[in-house]
Amino acid sequence: MKTKPTILIALGGNALIRKGQQGTAQEQLENLVLPMKQVASLARTCNLVITHGNGPHVGNLLLQQETCRQVPSMPLDIVGAMTQGQIGYMIESCLDTALMEEGVEDRYFLTLITYVVVDEADPHLLNPSKPIGPRYTREEARNLPYRLIETDGGMRRVVASPSPVTIVEHREIKRLIDENFIVICCGGGGIPVVRRGKRFQGVEAVIDKDLASAVLARDIGADLFVIATDVPGAAIHRGTPRETVLERVPVADLMTYLAEGHFPDGSMGPKVEAILRFFKATGKKGVICHLSDITAAVAGEAGTRLIP
Repeated sequence: MKTKPTILIALGGNALIRKGQQGTAQEQLENLVLPMKQVASLARTCNLVITHGNGPHVGNLLLQQETCRQVPSMPLDIVGAMTQGQIGYMIESCLDTALMEEGVEDRYFLTLITYVVVDEADPHLLNPSKPIGPRYTREEARNLPYRLIETDGGMRRVVASPSPVTIVEHREIKRLIDENFIVICCGGGGIPVVRRGKRFQGVEAVIDKDLASAVLARDIGADLFVIATDVPGAAIHRGTPRETVLERVPVADLMTYLAEGHFPDGSMGPKVEAILRFFKATGKKGVICHLSDITAAVAGEAGTRLIP
């Protein structure tokens, strides 16, 4: 019988690569020290699942593929799997050190390559709109074999970003939690797949990490869903003299703010949508907080916290 609360912590891509950084291995490992110290301190009293973004990493791998023709390019689902292993290793390395420093010797951890099921009829699959990978000039883009759009920095490839339906390995993840494992999974939103009979087939798409994390939190029966990012919470009237970071906010008010357009699609919007979806599915709380405030957010002392 479960005796400890289960908390899912979704780390933003900025947990590994901060603005202005090159993204070296050393930078990423150093950036993970503080989040993993907080995870280690929670490990004494909580069951923990860690998810994470992978946006910069996928872009870097795609750029490497575009600039090197001596080895075959990999499809997007395999590139996503590569980043799950890469980032999982770095999280594990920092978490191992943090647990030892905290004196927590009875917790195990592992990284799980994770699939996320999407609906083959999802309209987003027919209308790709998510820019990924390197930027090209119009001349460079002319002979490329995939759909592109014009962005501020040049032409970029676009792929679909369908809504996640379920996490394929959620039963295995729950069993691992019951066996005292801290599970690192659903990296970059998971590897998107569709059901084809009794088999899964990867699709050229990316899944929003926060929306996929909300689905996983629902599927494993998490008691709290934490989204850790580079701001202290969701703010209304952002960039104006009226800017206000929300603290305890009723569900109905947050839904109204979302509908009014306070939270941009490319940044805070999916995070707000994710904690709302989790609450609607489970009646349980979600919180959006700064990466340095994870333990305080779990204690109800920081971040944007949903209340009924």
